[in-house]
Amino acid sequence: MAPSESSRAKGPVLLFPSSSSASASARVEAVVVFNICDSYVRRPAQAERVIGTLLGSVLPDGTVHVRNTYVVPHSESADQVALDVDYHHNMYASHHKVNPKEVIVGWFSTGFGVSGGSTLIHEFYSREVQSPIHLTVDTGFTRGDASIKAYISSNLSLGDRHLAAQFQEIPLDLRMLDAGKVGFDILKSTILEKLPNDLDGIESSIEKLCTLSDEIYRYVDDVVEGCAAADNKIGRFISDSVASMPKFSPAAIDKLFNDKIEDNLALVYLSSLTRTQISIAEKLNTAAQML
Repeated sequence: MAPSESSRAKGPVLLFPSSSSASASARVEAVVVFNICDSYVRRPAQAERVIGTLLGSVLPDGTVHVRNTYVVPHSESADQVALDVDYHHNMYASHHKVNPKEVIVGWFSTGFGVSGGSTLIHEFYSREVQSPIHLTVDTGFTRGDASIKAYISSNLSLGDRHLAAQFQEIPLDLRMLDAGKVGFDILKSTILEKLPNDLDGIESSIEKLCTLSDEIYRYVDDVVEGCAAADNKIGRFISDSVASMPKFSPAAIDKLFNDKIEDNLALVYLSSLTRTQISIAEKLNTAAQML
């Protein structure tokens, strides 16, 4: 491992739930959660958790907007944590060249809640940035789902004596588009036989669409028959939704679907061809080195 910084635990950890009067809040993009989960899957066999740096910006209202992340190699024991500081600084320099607006705003770890080792890591990031946030993603499904929480920390002292580290949970806004929500729902499942393919995704979407359509039909019928009170907002929303639908004939829809299938098959063929070329090149390179 490259030069690292190690620390030892200095005191207990106090954890407080979120408060409506919290002075800070966090906004996290879906790609950050996906990157953290992917890093956890790819972690070394001996690693119990993954930690890393959060990148983003602080909005004018004080909200910490997290937009990117990268993993920092580390090792830890019961009372000591060692971070690969050189790797952390090199990765941040590379990210900063690509997007200078993204700065260090905190760090993340997988697992449920805050541990004693978290205080040591948070102390390091407190020297990197003022008031860093700590994001936790429960990839172990400790309570049955992928709990995601954000914290800020402060030290409790009596005179010159450090007593404990206080972690206060802050409000968290997880920003997801519809496509991101589908992927996150899959990640939250504790049991999954296989990842859905394109056809499974289309089938699931159509089933949800049919269910919603049936609910709309029942609502409209109830309003027409006088069994339910009319709501102008709902009526305008239904009207706008129907008007936004493209007017395609069945033949045009079939053509679009078939064209999409042909494009996907072409991509699969090209990917297979590329893999074959790479495999042949590797074998030729190995043979040339042996001669």
